[in-house]
Amino acid sequence: MKIKPFVLERYFAQYEFSVKYLLSCSDCEALTRKELLEMASPESLKMWEDMTFHYTESPGHPVLREKICSLYDTMHPEETLVAVPEEAIFLAMHALLKKGDHLVCISPAYQSLYEIAASIGCDVTNWEIVEGDGQWHLDMDALEKALTPRTKMIVVNFPHNPTGYVPTPEEQAKIVSLASDRGLYLFSDEMYRGLELEGTTPLKGACDLYRNAITLSGLSKTFSLPGLRVGWLASKNRDVLSRIATLKDYTTICNSAPSEILGIMALENAPAIAEKNRALVTRNLALAREFFSDHEDKFTWFEPKGSSIAYPRLDLEMDVFEFCEGAVRTKNVMVVPSKALLDESNHFRIGLGRVNFPEALEVFGEYVEEI
Repeated sequence: MKIKPFVLERYFAQYEFSVKYLLSCSDCEALTRKELLEMASPESLKMWEDMTFHYTESPGHPVLREKICSLYDTMHPEETLVAVPEEAIFLAMHALLKKGDHLVCISPAYQSLYEIAASIGCDVTNWEIVEGDGQWHLDMDALEKALTPRTKMIVVNFPHNPTGYVPTPEEQAKIVSLASDRGLYLFSDEMYRGLELEGTTPLKGACDLYRNAITLSGLSKTFSLPGLRVGWLASKNRDVLSRIATLKDYTTICNSAPSEILGIMALENAPAIAEKNRALVTRNLALAREFFSDHEDKFTWFEPKGSSIAYPRLDLEMDVFEFCEGAVRTKNVMVVPSKALLDESNHFRIGLGRVNFPEALEVFGEYVEEI
């Protein structure tokens, strides 16, 4: 397989573990081992104490799959498949797409959501989130016009990375209708579901709305456990999950036993963890809003509706990549430029989910004042 380098991940590889301040992380403050074990039920603690390091069930621990279903309205354990989130994208695209198929993908987007399809030989059309009046918008007519007789899949991501945009339930219903009327797969990246901010109506999981929808989610963002590497796919189309599971025999085969038990503990406490992270994001969002208001001569602020990230625009006569490189070089603060997301605009991503956000923002402010 020939595939282009994952630009965002290469950017993080360059700086993530060497700089002092990370101002662009997309995840929320990670739980400690102690915090997670303290919130565990007696049943899951016993599972932890009795755990052996045997191979695990390839689709995922039965109890973990039951807990995953609690996040949705109509799903059953047999309609879920546990995998590392990135692995899940890779397997789904290879199971469902072939050379010559056409894909419509929301843009900008996490690169693997479209790059894997392109490496298979699919044609990809970007469905752009557009800016206007300091807000993000979806052009539903543009999505419909992008669909062709060769279209096999629509790929969406809500709450959206990197803008934090969340469509209305009516817009979501329109997307589902466009897919269902044509029998298309709808691949819905919902890694930030549960991080909707005040005033935003949470969306239903796409897997609850349409048989050929495939929901991607996991514990990395909303549930503060990126290091567990636990994610899942959920779909009413069990044949689709079977095809993906067959390919999984060539990747991880099965999942990490410790991670699955710890994942059960997390999902036992899913509402509390999500509420804690929404509160943290809300506090940091207020600081970010004030900061960008104070520097409105240099930036345009775009208010996110959900997720732990935002995507302001640099309005100086300066390339955003050079701007972000300067922050690393002079202040030891990593900020992700739009080019790392293969977006040629002058935006940059900031992360709102870390406890040290106020300190990182203060140092970033020093850099802004100096330039």
